Amino acid sequence: MALRPPQVCGLCPGPPRNGSIVARFCESRHDTESDGRCCRERGPTPGQLLGLDLSNCSLHSVPPGLAEATTAMVLDLTENPLTALPSGSFLGFIRLQSLAVPLTLQCPGGSDAWQNVTVERSSRLCQGQRNPCNSSVELAWLCPENSVCAPDGPGLVQCLCESPFHGYKCLREGPFPMLLFGGILGTVTVSLSLLLWGTQRRKAKSP
Repeated sequence: MALRPPQVCGLCPGPPRNGSIVARFCESRHDTESDGRCCRERGPTPGQLLGLDLSNCSLHSVPPGLAEATTAMVLDLTENPLTALPSGSFLGFIRLQSLAVPLTLQCPGGSDAWQNVTVERSSRLCQGQRNPCNSSVELAWLCPENSVCAPDGPGLVQCLCESPFHGYKCLREGPFPMLLFGGILGTVTVSLSLLLWGTQRRKAKSP
């Protein structure tokens, strides 16, 4: 079964715009192809999304579909009347290395989240996403014991439990009880289904 291309690739008509950072990135690689406004790995089925050009798309806010592009390495949001970039807009964009935004906006996560920030005409180019877990020892204090800090987008972090710990604040030790979890989930699902079925049946019988 072929994978459907992300809808975000069709937010604007045409391929990546000539001269955009996405078009230049795609042209520099021989293993990519255009798919709407996306640049993806070439293959018989839709490959991984590597670049997304949403420049000049009349965007007043970050589109919800942007979450489909977390694998992107290059992203262009220039020439849009964007007023803000909410902090969670790039959650999960750990591979993003080049981001172009309107000059009126700052790079997400601030300049410290990027190795290089430059201004080009009416846009701001954020390059080289930094690992926030390596930039400040204070971030390590945010993670509970038995967990490690991991990047989760520009200036964003997540705490991952170290093996064999799991659960709330990584306080449980040992393998995750899949059988017990599945049994409880299955019992609750069956019970709710029976209750709903009984309720609907009584309603159907009532005059």
